[in-house]
Amino acid sequence: MKNITGNVDVARIEEAIHMLNSNVEQERIKSFVAILEAIKQDPGQESLLVQLRDAFQNLGITQGAVLTYASSIYDLIVDDPFGENEPDSDDN
Repeated sequence: MKNITGNVDVARIEEAIHMLNSNVEQERIKSFVAILEAIKQDPGQESLLVQLRDAFQNLGITQGAVLTYASSIYDLIVDDPFGENEPDSDDN
């Protein structure tokens, strides 16, 4: 997993929380927003990013709403989307 804790922008996290709470049924995203709140308090805690990714995976169809209203957190929930950090198979 890439280390992106240095890229956590607390202002963007706050904005994402506000947008999600304003536009998505809160019961569906309660645990996801709780983790965002924890990241806002401790942005350097990488284990929270892992929890956020897991919570995002468990949102089901609500993932679309999260990405629509809180697109600023995309980098926090996607780890190596293009497989750039996979080992090179030509190194035999």
